[in-house]
Amino acid sequence: MPFLTPSAAIAAFLAVLCLVVPATGVAVDPPAEQPGDYDSANAREIMELCAGCHGDNGQGGGGGEYPRLAGLPAAYITAQMLQFRSGTRASMAMAPYADERELSDSDLADISRYLADIELLTRMPAIDPDLDSYEKLLIASRVFNVARVDGDTERGRVVYERECRKCHGESGVGRGKNPPLAGQYTDYLRLQIEEFRQERRANKPMLRALQDLTAADIEALLAYLATTDD
Repeated sequence: MPFLTPSAAIAAFLAVLCLVVPATGVAVDPPAEQPGDYDSANAREIMELCAGCHGDNGQGGGGGEYPRLAGLPAAYITAQMLQFRSGTRASMAMAPYADERELSDSDLADISRYLADIELLTRMPAIDPDLDSYEKLLIASRVFNVARVDGDTERGRVVYERECRKCHGESGVGRGKNPPLAGQYTDYLRLQIEEFRQERRANKPMLRALQDLTAADIEALLAYLATTDD
């Protein structure tokens, strides 16, 4: 399939697919292909372009400029790309890559499944005490954690239970085609909340859920979500 140049790829992914994590080059084994599953070789080729901004394993980076894609529902990733393609979700940066001439429907299915199947570590695994310092450092670099932020987490939990849980699941783990909020960059979530509230990103259920929240409610909600990837 044709692609834009690698330098254009970095610029193109400034507009991102989904909804606070350090981009430390988290090295996680890519998902194994199962019989009758997607074309993982094709997906890995496509992922080389995504990795310039979203990391080798879809962990995101840039302090929230590029969101985590790993573990998002495949149907959600596909839906967002189709919105970029149609212009329903406006993005001058993403539009060239969403174009069917650059990313066919089968390519989109492959990369969506590939990203959905990536699992990132959230805690340090048991470490062999005989490993040297460098080997221990490599293991530590594979751990993906959301940075905590200041705010009233109990108030945020109440807001989440009232406005968000029905669609995004218990503790932000996601539900069906609705993406997880746990394990996502706080700054990116804050930006998307504002996009929905200002109707720059069209989504009536999200607008209804967010439009009456105060600034304090939103900061409390973000503080709570930052605790949910444990």
